Amino acid sequence: MKEERKKAAALRYTEGVDAAPRVVARGRGWLAEKMIALAREHGVPVHEDRALVEILSTLDTHEEIPPELYRAVAEVLAFIYRTNGRWR
Repeated sequence: MKEERKKAAALRYTEGVDAAPRVVARGRGWLAEKMIALAREHGVPVHEDRALVEILSTLDTHEEIPPELYRAVAEVLAFIYRTNGRWR
């Protein structure tokens, strides 16, 4: 059985600046692992969702996520806000 390579995607959203979250980085294999390690090293929350990362990895870097992904990404952002203690 062939081992599946790890994938990662990084999102950025700045309220009042961005119309929608954007994919700012994506990678697979060693690059995905490096992205995850750097995020953890710098205190950036990491959320694992294979189905979502599959879709996000098809988008171009700096591309806004399509409206079909708003709900899924909103759940990730809610996770991040809770993790950071900013969600009320």
